[in-house]
Amino acid sequence: MSSEPPVRVGLRVSDVGEAATLYENLGFVRVGIVSGVNGAVVMAILRRGPLQLLVDALVGMPFPDSPRERQTKAGPRGLGVVIGLEVDDVDETARRCRTAGYVITSAPMDAPWGERYAELEDPYGYAWKLFQLTGSSNDGVQAAYDAWFRQTRS
Repeated sequence: MSSEPPVRVGLRVSDVGEAATLYENLGFVRVGIVSGVNGAVVMAILRRGPLQLLVDALVGMPFPDSPRERQTKAGPRGLGVVIGLEVDDVDETARRCRTAGYVITSAPMDAPWGERYAELEDPYGYAWKLFQLTGSSNDGVQAAYDAWFRQTRS
């Protein structure tokens, strides 16, 4: 049996060391780094439960020059993707993240589908959703539908 986590997410950033420290605010633990030929850190490997986060440098990795690689370097990074993480305390984690440089795009709130959540964006353009389950809804799917699409009738 492998000791590797079953889920891996790779993020490309301009400063790997700084980003790795930033992601430690989300509960990730740094387990390894890779330095390039000039000694600069080009990859950090972090883990949080079943998730391995690979933080790669935008410049300095030996990725082949391709249209996708050129788009990745140009950005925007992570557009349309949100990484969700369950945390023990949404409010406290959001406070730590704000102090560390994240932008809180949706302050902590209780949702009718049974969770407390906050949404934020890190300085590298990646969106994160912090959540903790509250168990306040027996039918989370119906509660989400009602919150998003129910029309108020006069």
